[in-house]
Amino acid sequence: MTRQDWWTLLKETGSGWVADKVPRLAAALAFYTILSAAPLLVVALSIAGMVFGKAAVEGQMVEQMRGLVGEEGGKVIQSMIASASGPGSGVAMVIGVVMLLLGASGVFAELQDALNTIWKAAPKQGAGWLGMIRDRLFSVAMVFGVAFLLLVTLVISTVLAALTRYAGLEGIGIVGQIVDFLVSVIVVTLLFAMMYKILPDVKIAWGDVWVGAIVTAFLFTIGKLLIGLYLGHASVGSAYGAAGSLVVFVVWVFYSGQILFLGAEFTKAYANRLGSRHRPAE
Repeated sequence: MTRQDWWTLLKETGSGWVADKVPRLAAALAFYTILSAAPLLVVALSIAGMVFGKAAVEGQMVEQMRGLVGEEGGKVIQSMIASASGPGSGVAMVIGVVMLLLGASGVFAELQDALNTIWKAAPKQGAGWLGMIRDRLFSVAMVFGVAFLLLVTLVISTVLAALTRYAGLEGIGIVGQIVDFLVSVIVVTLLFAMMYKILPDVKIAWGDVWVGAIVTAFLFTIGKLLIGLYLGHASVGSAYGAAGSLVVFVVWVFYSGQILFLGAEFTKAYANRLGSRHRPAE
């Protein structure tokens, strides 16, 4: 792409950001994330825990959140997991699992609405209850997709940690950290690609999806470092007392959501300007 192409894409991305009121979409996503975070964590913990054990996966989740948001974010994750009671037995267990899946899928349903707003997707005619059930099933599938990507990340991180520990070489440890970082970027790219391809009610070519996902992963990698620095030095949650940890978590989701939707705006601008033009899904 030429410099003029990049400048055009940036202008169209910024125009879409303003026109679609992306900060408002990110605020709605942060709200639904709070409602869905606990069941989503429980589902992901249950799936990944079958392989690694619940305690190991929970510790990895908390550690990853601490790396993103700091100590306050880790406290939020610990509290959510601890307060989310597991299902009982028999009918109660079935009902509990269904409610967990529905609750965890809520954030993806909101993501779908937001991405449809960005892509100006026309409402599907005559969808009714079947359409709503289908959309919810898609959201539930996304929950399992995220859990699978988490499992892959945990497998690779565990293998690298074991190799580093048994090798006992500092050089191997540095290489392992680099590989671990690259794997995280790849997993994030796959997650964004899955969201951009599956969730919106428009047909988007894979070429456009991959360009948008790679750019968004780069923005997210840089953005999470800047957000972490900001939250670590701005004392955002100090004025909220006992709720401070939750406020920090909400602020992090809010800013991360804006990066996600900024990437969606870029993907749309790229598809319309340089890639294949989108058309409504059948």
